[in-house]
Amino acid sequence: MPFDPEAFFHAKRDVIIQRWVELLKTEVGQQYSARPRSELMGTVTKAYDAEVDVVLNNDYEKINAFIHEITKMRLEAGFLLSDVQKAFEFFRRLAFDLMVEETELEEFYDAVVRMNDCLNYTIHCFSDYFQAMHQKKIIEHNRMLEKKIQERTAELRESELNYKTLVEDINDGYFVLRDREIVFANQAFCSMHGFDLKEVIDRNFSDFVDPDDREKVVGIYKKGIGEQTHPRTFEYRRLTKDSRTYPTEIQSKVTRYDKQIARIGICRDITNRVRMEEKVRENERMAYIGQITTSLSHEIRNPLSAVKLNLQILKKNPKIKGNDQRRIDISVKEVNRLERILEEVLDFAKPLQIKCLPVSINAIISAAMELLDMKFAEAGMEIFTHFDPNLCEIKADQEKLVQALINIFLNALEASSYGARIRIDTAFASPQKSGISVTIADEGCGIAREHATEIFKPFFTSKSCGTGLGLSNARRIIEAHGGHIDVENGEACGAFVKIVLPIEPIR
Repeated sequence: MPFDPEAFFHAKRDVIIQRWVELLKTEVGQQYSARPRSELMGTVTKAYDAEVDVVLNNDYEKINAFIHEITKMRLEAGFLLSDVQKAFEFFRRLAFDLMVEETELEEFYDAVVRMNDCLNYTIHCFSDYFQAMHQKKIIEHNRMLEKKIQERTAELRESELNYKTLVEDINDGYFVLRDREIVFANQAFCSMHGFDLKEVIDRNFSDFVDPDDREKVVGIYKKGIGEQTHPRTFEYRRLTKDSRTYPTEIQSKVTRYDKQIARIGICRDITNRVRMEEKVRENERMAYIGQITTSLSHEIRNPLSAVKLNLQILKKNPKIKGNDQRRIDISVKEVNRLERILEEVLDFAKPLQIKCLPVSINAIISAAMELLDMKFAEAGMEIFTHFDPNLCEIKADQEKLVQALINIFLNALEASSYGARIRIDTAFASPQKSGISVTIADEGCGIAREHATEIFKPFFTSKSCGTGLGLSNARRIIEAHGGHIDVENGEACGAFVKIVLPIEPIR
């Protein structure tokens, strides 16, 4: 029978609210886990009812009122913007998990679009309101300090110390520039970039900006040097001491500092927000791919089957010999390859089902390597392993993880020359033993800089053949297990893949 959204949200209300509260207590951060359960139950219930009102009735009255209420509550309690954004996101995650079991593909796609529109509106409105209130507090604070400096010249040093103490309490990075050199920075700014305070002061701000973004940031600085009233917000990628880059947002304004024209700025890490936005876009793209793939699969498969059948009949004709027979063999081989590609695309478009059981990650890696023994041998590949024998079992789908590892191994094999080496290590991911890490290092050509942000996107490939689904499918499987995967270039050559999987209690 057709899917009834109203009946679904009514029936699943208590289940989603209870699970939502549990996720807030366990998966967001210390600030949420410390809140009373009764408070979280109240706010989650209001959020659920307001979101459902938007999805079902296109009525934004409740959600607008709730956004104003929760923004004041969380800002006053010192919550991080990214944590509250993540808390909102749980509604979509929980509803999707339950909805996918009760809907057809088209119904699920329609529901995805409505809930994505609802969540995008909610998160964007909340973020704008949260940042506006945050910015207002900072601007008011700066005005107060400026007035004190003007009125109490004799106590300038004491006022400056008070000013610095207050700024150190801000969770976001705070800095002051004069002639593009940093004359003041709080500890949060230093921590975000991986430097000590003494390594930051008197450095040019562009030293902390990704080289690809420096021209843009310098241009914004030059253009805004005469603007003394209106703050400006822009995004760029910051550069850390270990040469990593992360998406960052800055709110900047020209003012007076120590009686001279200077630029103050507040920078915050927006990695979680960017990932969330990418995930939303990817979910929308996957829903569309699934719809198109399903509709086209029948139209493609039938002609392929007919071509294959006729080629096999022709192959049995005794009059066809020599080069003609070879051409038929090549054609059959290519048809088989097209069928495999179609099957791979169809599998990728299907919802991923994970069946978790207690398994050993070392055993899973060994199983994946065993399946590729012949390919490694043909390539003269040397495999070096260092498995931690003390690793505990994890809850995972062995078949799916083997599939993900095979995709990664094949990627490493294809990028390496004959006789190269691959090193595979396993270990606990942290001293607290909260996760298990798997690292795979090859001696291939590495990752081109322009491909660094593209390699996990579906259908992206730099090879002359292949579907570009290997690494995308590997990440999909690993993230479905609650883990994450990163790829970067090695110190000398090749690529370095790191997988981290969580450890959950096995009952």
